[in-house]
Parts: sequence; structure tokens; C-alpha cells
Amino acid sequence: MRVTAAGTKRVSMAALICTKPGHRPRLIYRIHLDRGPAKGRRKGFTETDYAHLLDAAHQQLGGPVVLVWDNLNTHVSRSMRQLVGDRLWLTVYQLPPYAPEFNRVEGVWSHLKRSLANLTKHSLDQLTALVKNRLKRMQYRPGLIDGLIAKTGLDFQPP
Repeated sequence: MRVTAAGTKRVSMAALICTKPGHRPRLIYRIHLDRGPAKGRRKGFTETDYAHLLDAAHQQLGGPVVLVWDNLNTHVSRSMRQLVGDRLWLTVYQLPPYAPEFNRVEGVWSHLKRSLANLTKHSLDQLTALVKNRLKRMQYRPGLIDGLIAKTGLDFQPP
């Protein structure tokens, strides 16, 4: 039997864990729904989608942003470098090529997936609502976010 993923529907997520000395850590996220195949359309986040997330973070945080990013192909593309270069308030540092243990947001995804284990949803909309609910809960648990930050073993606090 031949099986393809051409008709696959998906919920994609992008998030930032933001820290600022003297403030609680913050989780800023966006959800992208892909309701099935469409010729020439990317299934997940585009460079423009990531730029909108960064713009929202800049607006919410009210100051310059230093971004520590993994090497997802969308994050390091020519188009993304241009979008980053157009934002004078943004400084980007890339993580080593394969270092998920240093990526703070990997802990968010791991926690989210564990919280969704053994649950069944009947539609993409139900799954999306559940994912949004779980991420919103995480936003109001600064202790959890602090734990995800500590797990990386990296200290980004100024000296």
C-alpha cells in the first residue's frame, strides 16, 4: 500500500522564550495551521511569519531584542538574513549546527508534547484549541519557563 503525506493537515508552532533582568521570563508564540495541500505553498512558517513573530516580540518587550536561534533552514535563509538586517533593534546569534540541548524552546515543545500524550482530537480545530490552551497555561507559569531556561545550562544574564 502506498502512503503519502500530501494531504496531511498540521499545526505548526513557533515560540520565543524572552528574559530581561528584573522581570519574569516570557513565552511569546504563534500558531500556523496548514489545512492541506496547496501547490507552491509552504506547510510551515515562512520567513515572513518569523519576522512577524519577532516584530510582535519587539513591540511587547519594548526594546532591542537579542535572539539566540537554531539553524532551521528558514532561520538561516538569505531571505531571513535580509529581514533580520532590516531590523536595527535585532541582534541574532546562531547556535551550533546541532545543539537542541541549548535551545530553550525545545523544552517548550517537549513539555507541550508530553501534555498532549494519550489525547485524541477529532479535528484540526480541536487540536489547535488544545495547543493554544496548553501554551497559554505555560505563559502563566514563570517557574516552568525558568526551569526550561535552567535546563539548557546557559546563563544569558549580563555580568
